[in-house]
Amino acid sequence: MNADLGPLLYSFFEDYLKCQKGLQPSSLKSYRDSVKLFLLFLSEKTGHKVSRLKLSDLTCTQLLAFLQSLETDRKNQVRTRNQRLAAIRSLFDYLARRVPEMLKEAQSVAAIPTKRTAPAETFFLEKDEIESLFASLPSQGSSALRNRALLLFLYNTGARVQEVADLRRKNVELDGQPKAHLHGKGDKWRVCPLWQETVALLKQLLPEQTANDPERAVFTSPQGRALTRFGIYKIVHRHTRSLLKPNESRRRISPHTFRHTSAVHLLEAGVEVNVIRGWLGHVSLETTNRYAEINLRMKEAALQACQPPASASSEAGPRRAIWQEDAELMKWLKNL
Repeated sequence: MNADLGPLLYSFFEDYLKCQKGLQPSSLKSYRDSVKLFLLFLSEKTGHKVSRLKLSDLTCTQLLAFLQSLETDRKNQVRTRNQRLAAIRSLFDYLARRVPEMLKEAQSVAAIPTKRTAPAETFFLEKDEIESLFASLPSQGSSALRNRALLLFLYNTGARVQEVADLRRKNVELDGQPKAHLHGKGDKWRVCPLWQETVALLKQLLPEQTANDPERAVFTSPQGRALTRFGIYKIVHRHTRSLLKPNESRRRISPHTFRHTSAVHLLEAGVEVNVIRGWLGHVSLETTNRYAEINLRMKEAALQACQPPASASSEAGPRRAIWQEDAELMKWLKNL
């Protein structure tokens, strides 16, 4: 393997990830951090400077040791370990296409299993919480209109925070059939319809003359600069912390919470799952189905909380089903 590692890494990021896959800057940063940590690990284990590493240093054995180090030395969670593995797996796959001699290692890396982990808990706002939030928003102040429009846009579209930060005047159509064009993951665009309430706020926020400035950011700071992801998070946090109860220490309301909220409320309104998938820009239907499962669990919990009266049955009997009295059966069910 005579190919230099440096040019291949440069091509991996600049050509493959950025141009061919069209990854967003935030995703590129995640790939970069994973590869950087792996290279530093290799440098330490091989005794070579990073600039002296060779393709032959990139092996499945070293990657397995790196993944173990993430969990034991850096105390990373399994979810982080899996994310790093996915990024480096992509690198090995790319190297195998460019340097056939790397195919054996790439196949071994592809066989490294992803560790199972419980899905992250999905938080969303109930409809009464949404009502309470917008009723409590200030109507006066230099940023009052922008913040109200921003929060309603998040709820209306279910947009990712980066999609909102990147939104420009040319991406919103406020007349006819109002809609927003969102630039999401994988360099993909999708269209979301806008409510009339959202349109009314955006028209106030974006005066007529902004139509002649298509590159103007829709949501800006007082200095006129586009809001960043962090800036949007701060606005959301400031206006939603009153919704949190003292015993909800694990709950975090972020811009992404509005995305979950949009999905669940669309489901509750009877919107078909495939429509929601297109609305949110999910690549896989499995991602959208998670909200359907959440909604189903909510309905089951409500059903259990509201048992029918004992007299509803024509035959008198215990309120609990007979099988619920079977201790061994209940133990077995809980262990499934």
